[in-house]
Amino acid sequence: MLWQIFLVCLTVWMLVLWWQNRSKRRLCKTIKSDITNYPLIGMTYKFVGTNEDRMKTLMDIGREAIKYNGWSSMWLGNHLFAVVADPVEAEFVLKTYMEKDDVLKMTQQLIGNGSIFASVPIWKPRRKVLAPTFALRNLNQFVNVFQQESAVMLDQLGTVASKGPFSIWKFMTSYTMDSVCQTTLGSHVGVQTQRDHPFLQNFEKYAQILGARILQPWLHSNFIFKCTNYYTRSVEYVGVITDFVSKIITSKRAALKQNNNEQSANEMRSFLELLIESSGGDKGYTDVELLEESLVMLVAGTDTSAVGASFTAVMLSQHTDVQDKVYKELQEVFGDSDRPITAEDLPRLKYLEAVVKETLRLYPPVPITARKTDVERVTPAGIKLVSDVGVIIHMWAMHRNPRYWGADVEDFRPERFFDSPPTHPAAYMPFSYGPRNCLGYQYAMMSMKTVMASILRKYQILPSPETKDKNQPLRVKFDVMMKHVNNYKIQLVSRSH
Repeated sequence: MLWQIFLVCLTVWMLVLWWQNRSKRRLCKTIKSDITNYPLIGMTYKFVGTNEDRMKTLMDIGREAIKYNGWSSMWLGNHLFAVVADPVEAEFVLKTYMEKDDVLKMTQQLIGNGSIFASVPIWKPRRKVLAPTFALRNLNQFVNVFQQESAVMLDQLGTVASKGPFSIWKFMTSYTMDSVCQTTLGSHVGVQTQRDHPFLQNFEKYAQILGARILQPWLHSNFIFKCTNYYTRSVEYVGVITDFVSKIITSKRAALKQNNNEQSANEMRSFLELLIESSGGDKGYTDVELLEESLVMLVAGTDTSAVGASFTAVMLSQHTDVQDKVYKELQEVFGDSDRPITAEDLPRLKYLEAVVKETLRLYPPVPITARKTDVERVTPAGIKLVSDVGVIIHMWAMHRNPRYWGADVEDFRPERFFDSPPTHPAAYMPFSYGPRNCLGYQYAMMSMKTVMASILRKYQILPSPETKDKNQPLRVKFDVMMKHVNNYKIQLVSRSH
C-alpha cells in the first residue's frame, strides 16, 4: 500500500514538473547539444569524478556552444542552463539580466551580501560606493605594496632557484594574500614568511569545499549540504576567516576615530579606509557591511591574481621566445638597475601586459559565470529566453571562439592584442563584462605585472618536465577557479649566471 502511494506521489510530482517546465523544453528545442541529458538528472552524471573531470565537462559544454553558433544547453536536475559562447549574445545577457544565478550564491556562507554575488537591490547602491575607491589615483598608491611584497617573494624564491622543478603556486598565493591584506585592510599579515598562517590555510580549505559544491549539483541543496562533513568543516574555516577580518575592521575604526578620520598626505589609504569614508564614515557602512565587502576583495583579489600570475609563469616557461621579448622590454625600462618598480613604470610594460592578457585569454581564472533570467527576452540571434533559466556565460569558450579570434585561436600569441585584437569588446572578458563586471580588473593587472616583472628581472623561467611540450594545452581543473592540475611547476635560473 505504501509503495503504491509513493508511486502515485512520484508520478504526480513528475507531471507537475513536466508542466512547469514546458516553456523551458521549448527553449531546448532551439538550442542544440549533442551531450545527453537524462530524465530527472539531466547532465548531472557528467560532473561525477575529479575536479579535472568536471573541468573537462565544462570545456566540452563550451565547445558545444561554439559548434552551434554560440549557444548550447544542459539540465542539472530540474534546473535548465542555457550556455552562451558568443560575445554578441553574451553582451545582451549581461546587460539585460543583472541577477546572478542561485548557484553562485553559495558563497554567501562566507561573504554574506557581498556585492560580487548580491541580489540587485543590494548590489546597485553598493556599486556606487565601491566604484570610486578603484580610481587610478588610489590604485597607483598600491604599487609600492606590490613592489615590497614582490621583493619578499624574490627572497623566498632564492631557496628553490636553480634546484630543479618546483610549484610556484604557494609563492604566488602568499604574495597576493599579503598584498591584498595590506591594500584592502591596511594590515601586514606576513603570510610569505609564515606559510602555515591560519588565515591562508583556512582560506584555501574553504575554497576547495566551495569548488566541490558548485560543480556537484546534489550539494546545491542547503538541506543536503548541511548533512555532510563539508558543511561542518566549512563553518570552522569561515569562522577563522571572518574573526580575523572583523578584528582588523574594529581596530581600524577605532584608529580612525582617534585620529578624527585624518591621515598624513603621504600615508597609504587602504580600501577599508576608503570604504568607511565613501560610505559616510560613522554613519555609513556597518561593521557587517564592511566585513562583507572586505571579504569580497580578499577572496577575489587573492585567488584571481595568484592564478593569473602562476599561469603566466608557466606559459613563459614554455615560450622562451616570448620571455626574451619581455626581458628586452624590461631592459629598455629598467636597464641593468635593480631600482624598485613604480606606478609610472607599469604603463610602459606594454608587451608584458599583452602576455598576461593572452594567458588570461587561454586560461581565465574564472572560466564561467551565470545569470538568472527573470523576464522573457529575445536575443540578437533570435533565441527566446524564458524566465527562471540560468544562463552560463562561458568565458573559456568565448576566448576560444575562432569567429572572433581567428584560426590560430588555440595558439599562445601575445602579439594578437596589437595586430589583431578581437572584433567585439565582449569577446575578451576574463573579469566579466557589462554593468556587473569586476571593479578590480586594473588592480589585478597591476599586481600581476609587478610580480612578473620582478621575477623576470632576476630569473629566467624554464619549464618543468610536465609542461615542456608547448604544443599541448595545460591540464586544468575546477577548484572555485580554473587551476593547473600540475600545480604550476616551473624552474628558475638566476640571470646573473
